[in-house]
Amino acid sequence: MRVLFAGGGTGGHINPAISIADYAKLRDKELEALFIGTRKGLETRLVPRAGYDIKYIEVEGFDRRHLLKNVSVIKKLLKAQSDCRRIIREFRPDCVICTGGYVSGPVTMAAAKEKVPALIHEQNVYPGLTVKGSEKYVRYSALSFDETINYMKEKEKCVVTGNPIRPEILGADKGTARKKLGIEEPFLLIFGGSLGADRINDTVIELLPRIKRENIRLLFGTGERNFEKISAAAKEKGITAADKNIEIVSYINNMAEVMAAADVVVSRSGAITVSELAALGTPSILIPSPNVVRNHQEQNARAIEKSGGAEVITEAELTADLLFRKIKALIGDEARRASMSANLKKIAKTNALEKIYQLMLNMTEK
Repeated sequence: MRVLFAGGGTGGHINPAISIADYAKLRDKELEALFIGTRKGLETRLVPRAGYDIKYIEVEGFDRRHLLKNVSVIKKLLKAQSDCRRIIREFRPDCVICTGGYVSGPVTMAAAKEKVPALIHEQNVYPGLTVKGSEKYVRYSALSFDETINYMKEKEKCVVTGNPIRPEILGADKGTARKKLGIEEPFLLIFGGSLGADRINDTVIELLPRIKRENIRLLFGTGERNFEKISAAAKEKGITAADKNIEIVSYINNMAEVMAAADVVVSRSGAITVSELAALGTPSILIPSPNVVRNHQEQNARAIEKSGGAEVITEAELTADLLFRKIKALIGDEARRASMSANLKKIAKTNALEKIYQLMLNMTEK
């Protein structure tokens, strides 16, 4: 099977595409995969590191505040669609799989023009502009939540699959991960997503001196664009390399291991993140980003909170004192963490990859 994948910008769009490709490769040893992305997103690094070839196009999202700027956006979209058609003719895929981000739009349009069946996957409860704009061009709209169907026009194309969870997440074991990482004390993992989150970073900086005095091991992922600034701020707070219980990194490459090993995770509530936390049964304190369409991160977070698997702090509520109190309370309450873990595993959807693979087979049947 020859499959063209598209998903770009953040890890939340790219990692699902890579997960689907990896799973399909396990099921079909002769799989040939090619990715399409932009040079502005994390796909420039994540896709080659996963061992896949990638072609680049230039495309960007619509500016809802400055409509005149969209003239150039439309020109780029038309050029990107033409480039995608050329790539499709050269690669000759049997099907196309898109996982969101601006790059998915011209890919689904080009696939329809070239008469190649396509699927687009939506990770969140409320579908993004790209997914809603692409549904007429694809054979399947793969959804992560049942309620998302209510927002789709072509409901007959909708299939609820859940979110693709990386095999390394599904196969991760807490005890094994902690042993490999050399962790014996309570382990706290904090990150703001693949690009980082300024508000979380600034709040955590205020916490570092307090965590330094606790029997807590912290891994703090700042995001690459913030790493130098946060490192300098940490140094001003007296945090140095000599503080063995605090590690600050720009990007976490072994996320499956550290999420499995963690006693508590503090993070944004992107759809892939909350799905992976549920699959691992890792308790969390979720801080939804308010800067997303239809506030979908808070919808994701509230769903996990309702299940009893997480606590939620909105950015309007967030302070260093509040976050530290919640961290200390969870770290110190093993019974509650065990209950949260059990609740998470009850709601986890762990077979999305198999469901999507079956849809791929359906699309490639002659």
